[in-house]
Amino acid sequence: DFKEQDRFLPIANIARIMKGNLPDNAKISKDAKEIVQECVSEFISFVTSEASDKCAGASRRRDKRKTINGGDVLTALQSLGFDRYDEPLRIFLEKYREKVKLE
Repeated sequence: DFKEQDRFLPIANIARIMKGNLPDNAKISKDAKEIVQECVSEFISFVTSEASDKCAGASRRRDKRKTINGGDVLTALQSLGFDRYDEPLRIFLEKYREKVKLE
């Protein structure tokens, strides 16, 4: 049984990130948290859908995979017009992969 709330990130996580990016004395209304929660969740769905399409296209062409990876997400962001995030996210992904190898 799918609930509307199941498609959103937890509101506590959203509030924590919002508070961490505002002055200490800033207040955040419940409505503001809920709007950001909905927007962030929609953005993630949007990017994930594009990445999934890219992955499906790649699997038809060559490697037969069904799981999206970081590269698919970066390609999706680029094709959706978020080019300015490409370089920092590629650097982050490379460092993340190096860290995972060491563990």
